[in-house]
This record gives sequence, structure tokens and C-alpha cells, in this order.
Amino acid sequence: MTAVDLPAVPRVLIVEAEPWSRDLLTQVLLNVRCDARLEVCADGQQAFELLNEHAFDLVIADWELPGVDGLSLLRGLRQKKRTPLLPFILLGTRNDVASVREILPLQPTAYLTKPLNMESLTQRLQDLLLDAGEAVSCEIQALVPGMTLERFLEHRRNESDGAPLMADVQLAVKRSLNPGGLDLKLLEQEIRTDPQITAVLIAAANSAGQHLGSAVQTLAQALQRLGAAQSMNLILGLTLKRSARLSDAALGDYAERYWELSLHTAEYGYALARLLDLDQERCYCAGLLHRLGDLALLRCLQEWLSAGGELDDELIGESLYTLGAGFGSALRTRWRLPLELRELIAAVYQLGGGVYSREALVMNLAAQMARLTPHEGVEELAKSRTARLLKVGLPELMRLRKN
Repeated sequence: MTAVDLPAVPRVLIVEAEPWSRDLLTQVLLNVRCDARLEVCADGQQAFELLNEHAFDLVIADWELPGVDGLSLLRGLRQKKRTPLLPFILLGTRNDVASVREILPLQPTAYLTKPLNMESLTQRLQDLLLDAGEAVSCEIQALVPGMTLERFLEHRRNESDGAPLMADVQLAVKRSLNPGGLDLKLLEQEIRTDPQITAVLIAAANSAGQHLGSAVQTLAQALQRLGAAQSMNLILGLTLKRSARLSDAALGDYAERYWELSLHTAEYGYALARLLDLDQERCYCAGLLHRLGDLALLRCLQEWLSAGGELDDELIGESLYTLGAGFGSALRTRWRLPLELRELIAAVYQLGGGVYSREALVMNLAAQMARLTPHEGVEELAKSRTARLLKVGLPELMRLRKN
């Protein structure tokens, strides 16, 4: 495909089994051509069916697909003797000489090894899908006539992109780089207060393509499992999505309040777990993520505004009160966060019947401490059932409150 025969609106097929990699490829592609007609699938057989149904202008496929792999997909296309050749970007983890020799006769447009270099991928896509110096901009799609806020949020609840970013991603990555590459310890310190980044990395680390051994439940574990390159790709990919930052001042104020409450709960959870010799990082993570749904809903309200909807403080408050918990539950389920972590998040709100783990009790007590106003003491809290079950007295609570 050359500049002479570039399609007015390209049709692109992405074939990737791993959901988070698939999402990243989608975001990078749409960042280059937001108007692209995009088809996405998870296996080679479905890709063959789509290719038989439609004429595509570009295929991006992973080598390691279930069933019909990406190389077989490329081979099948080349056997059709299309002229000119259909542009095909093959992705894979193999970089040995034998693998490269196997690929070359099939004339892929590019073979990119994983973890992907996002700059290289972006440049390839620009070369294939844009004329020199061209840029494509897309208007935000307006609301369909008659759309109500309630219907809009009901639709977005099961498809939302999660919370807005609270950390400065570009600065975090810059501060974490040293001459040897990305320092995961430094990166963890830079991003550990951001609920969206934490949730996405944990979800990605637990996905089918990464799941090796026990479930990942903390940010540090997720970074170690994903590695520097993939972690950075996923984090930078989050910045490409719409409404990654809230532009409306009122929504931003709500987000700051929920974020602050999340941080206080996380910090109290960490301190209590440390005091009682429990898993500090897991408790911190549960506290940080417990308002993920409210933050995700605020991001959807930003989308509503951007599409031409109207909003006032009463509607914001009512939406958060009635739908915030549902957004959180839907996200945690769709992203398949570990059950143990979800149970700790649930304990932040209330303790159900039956036997409680000590960590669940910690999270419940941490949430109660985080909700105290500056003028409230911890005396009543020290008498609570949760504090008594943990055997945490007034002196310990007063000490934690001061720190």
C-alpha cells in the first residue's frame, strides 16, 4: 500500500488473543487513524472468516494465536496471490534466526517482536495509513436523539474504560528511566497512588496470556510479572483513550475527593496491616481500588458532557449514589480481578455474615478511619466490634491517626 493508493477510510483487522494487548493495539491504531473501520478478533479461524467476508487494507496479527496461528494466517493470504500484497504486520515473541527465515518468504510488511516498541509500531501505522504530513482528526460522536443520562450510563457501565488517570504518566515514566532502562521499583513509587493504572496492570498480569502460577494482587507483583517494556506500553496506552483526563471542573473536584478517600483508606489499611503483621501491599491495593467504580462513572459523565449532554451537581451526585457501586462491580468482574482482592474491597463497605479474615477486618477498620472528619476522634471507633476483633485499642488508633 503506497501513498498513491491509500484508501479514504482504511479497514483494519486486528487478531490478538490476549485482551490487554488487543486493547493496546486498538488504541495505538485509532490514535493514528481515528476514522478506521476496525474489526477485532481473538483467533485465526475467525480472522479467515472475516477476511473472506470483507476486503481489508491492513491486517495486524499475533503469531501465537490459538488454533490457526498468525503465521498460518499470513501464509493463507499469500497463497491467494493478491496484487498488490495485502499489508500484514506480524507480531511475535520469537527473534531467533530460524523463525525469521520462516517468516521472510511470506513477505510480511513488518515483523515486530514483543514486548512492542510503541514508537516503532506507531511509525509503521503512520507510513501505511497516512500520506506524508497528513493527520486525521475525528469529532466526538454526538448523542443519539432522545438519549437520556440514565440510558447512557446503563450502556456505559459494562463497557467503560475505567477511571480517569490521576498520575502524570509521562512524568512517571521519565522519572523511572535510567541508563539501564526502566526501573520497576522507581516506576512503582511513581504510579502506586493511581487506581486506574494499578487495576489495569493487575488485570493484565492475571490475564490468560500472563497467568503463570498464583494470582497477582498487588502493583509490585503485576510489574514483576509483566516486565518493564509491557508495563510501560500498557501505562502509556491508557493515555491514548478518550477522557483519560477529566476536563470538567466539577467532575474533577468529585474525582479528587474520591481519590483522596481512596488514598486515606489505602494508607490506613497499609498501616494497620503492618501493625498486625499482615499483607500490607494487598491491603493498600484494596483500599486504593475501592472507589474505582465511582471514578469510572465520573469519566463516563465526562463522555456524556463531551457528546453534548447536560449535567449539574444534582445529577452528578444522584448518579454516583445510585450507580457508583454497580460500575465498580462491573469493572472488577470484567477485568477479572482476583476474588481475594475483591473480597477485601467488599469489606471496605461492610462485613457480611460468617467468618472474616483479619485482612478483611483491617480494611473495614481502615475505611472507618478514612471517613472520620478532622474534628472526630477515634474513641468510638476503638469500641467498635471490628477494632475489638482485631484487638486494636485506643492508643494504637490514636497513633495511626497522628501519622
